[in-house]
Amino acid sequence: MKQNGTLSNIQPTDFLGIEEMGDDHAFSSIDTPLRKDAYAIEDETKMELIEKHFRHIMEIMGLDMTDDSLKGTPKRVAKMFIKEVFSGLDPKNKPSVTLFDNKYKYDQMLVEKDIAVFSNCEHHFVPIYGKAHVAYISSGKVIGLSKLNRIVEYYSKRPQVQERLTVQIASELKIALKTEDVAVVIDAQHMCVQSRGIRDSGSSTVTAFYGGKFEEEATRKEFLSYLGM
Repeated sequence: MKQNGTLSNIQPTDFLGIEEMGDDHAFSSIDTPLRKDAYAIEDETKMELIEKHFRHIMEIMGLDMTDDSLKGTPKRVAKMFIKEVFSGLDPKNKPSVTLFDNKYKYDQMLVEKDIAVFSNCEHHFVPIYGKAHVAYISSGKVIGLSKLNRIVEYYSKRPQVQERLTVQIASELKIALKTEDVAVVIDAQHMCVQSRGIRDSGSSTVTAFYGGKFEEEATRKEFLSYLGM
């Protein structure tokens, strides 16, 4: 992943065939890599299994699992993984979207800025946090503003790389809004950069997607001006 770089007008096929490992932040497709049987196990069973295995991990590290502060940790982690930080892996949690007629005949861009992003790096399972800015130009329909936030939240709540997250949000907006005229910018910090490896706490990562009219320089500049970028 490029620090302080941008990814402009990404297409899902642009990353097919990429296979990089280690600290390189690359992804192979727009889809989150899931097994075909990803939903074969009920949430309660998943939490029981995660609790068991996380307890074993803690024991391997030498922690005293009889300590009052630690003995409940495996259960808390299991619940957090399934019900909270990785709940975006389950399609039943995908936000439903209702479109409304654009009765106001508003034909300029709508920008929702500073949407909180809380995700986790799929390479080290440590936090990614920052802001997402999304925009669209109505094709005759509009969406409730909170749904924009919920779409960002849904795709953030899974193991991610920022490039894929950016494309997933943009692709969902295009489908939901029935328009190619969407833009997404994410500016985020990565704990895998800040707390390990190079330990650089001063950098952030910027990724962007511009579709339809946002590929035009004037429209893109207008959008970025609203963000102060």
